[in-house]
Amino acid sequence: MDEIIIRGGRPLAGTTLVSGAKNAALPILFASILSPERCRLENVPKVADCRTARHLLERIGVELVELEEAGSAVVLRTPTILSYEAPYELVKTMRASFLALGPLLARFGAARVATPGGCAIGSRPVDLHLEGMARMGADVRHSHGYVEASAPSRGESPARLRGTRIALPFPSVGATENLMLAASLAIGTTVIENAAREPEIVDLAEVLSEMGAHVGGAGSSVIEVHGRDELGGFCHRVIPDRIEAGTFLIAAAATGGDVTVRGARSEHLGSLLEALSGAGVDLETEGDAIRVRASRGLRGIDVATAPFPGFPTDLQAQLMAFLCRAEGESVITETIFENRFMHVQELVRLGADIRVDGSKATVRGVPSLEGAEVMATDLRASVCLVVAALGAANTTRLQRVYHLDRGYEHLEEKLTALGADLRRVRGPAATFAHTFGDESGDGAGSSGASNGSVEGGEPPVLHAGARGDGSAS
Repeated sequence: MDEIIIRGGRPLAGTTLVSGAKNAALPILFASILSPERCRLENVPKVADCRTARHLLERIGVELVELEEAGSAVVLRTPTILSYEAPYELVKTMRASFLALGPLLARFGAARVATPGGCAIGSRPVDLHLEGMARMGADVRHSHGYVEASAPSRGESPARLRGTRIALPFPSVGATENLMLAASLAIGTTVIENAAREPEIVDLAEVLSEMGAHVGGAGSSVIEVHGRDELGGFCHRVIPDRIEAGTFLIAAAATGGDVTVRGARSEHLGSLLEALSGAGVDLETEGDAIRVRASRGLRGIDVATAPFPGFPTDLQAQLMAFLCRAEGESVITETIFENRFMHVQELVRLGADIRVDGSKATVRGVPSLEGAEVMATDLRASVCLVVAALGAANTTRLQRVYHLDRGYEHLEEKLTALGADLRRVRGPAATFAHTFGDESGDGAGSSGASNGSVEGGEPPVLHAGARGDGSAS
């Protein structure tokens, strides 16, 4: 298992460029299922989650070509499909695979998608997705760990969903995306109330509108999707990754550095910029560039995570690592996921002073952190430990770094270019002595074989099972 060795204490300095947002790329990749026409997506980050999405798309029959010469661009076509199934072996490695449900159901009238269940950072049920599909007329069943859904039949006409009004009890990003995808080929108009407002939602809406679906209200709490009988292709460039941009801004501040992050959109980072400024960090914004310079006398702040435009839960761990060195006391309240403080015990191993009480973590600043062996528990916790180790004295060994590969493109290379001293070690037998002579990189996964061709326009007969309430544990 790979490890990363980090020799801390070096201020980061220079300029870095943000990659495309994986959380925007993933739903757009699945949107290609909605059309038989050519779909081109640019600025797709080369991360494990996007590779998993491509494997799943190819498995169900999407024709996919990666254009290396164009730089992180893919072209997709779905004239027909081979399978209606998103298997557990792929869904369990990436929850976003569940986004195959909406487009498969909307265009082909049927879908069989494994239920992802919970995850390391907390329970993330898909009941909101399923209740919304049911309101659009879908017949939803649970069978042996899978959701089996079919669109209502209309006599001799193709089975199709129908537009309706859906009120979400919580502004779930995944549910909002899945319902937008499904509604784009539904009959009539679908209104999603209490919709998620994240920039990734707006990016998906722009794609669906380009395909012909006419989406209004994206970025607000009410989204209207005017469905069409058929959709065309698209050519779109993925927005910059606001979480990656925020991670580099925090890392620069945590190391006392001077870094310019290019390709960032300050309007996507308002809550983070406000938090860093409140802690005493100097910030300058010009166009798509944000410069961060850490001054002396950083001070503690209080932050609570919230749906956009609030402080993102995906930056909570990184900010905590930064606040470990701020003077005084900080209180971080996590309102999104119940288990998203698992990085705390690893930060304590580095010398942090943190106390957790339910959804609140109290961080008392310490003069310095010390290197140690630590272990990542999830994607954002892993990069939180990288941030802490960069500002710590001595050497830190970070284990289970495969989490990083899910969401950060060329992280080691980008940090090294900013002056960080770190290397990836291949395999469990690597030693400190060998570390700094090895090259880093990551390997791609392999796709599975298809489940057999599905011919014609009729959906398959779905196996009947006990009708569920759409909830997952």
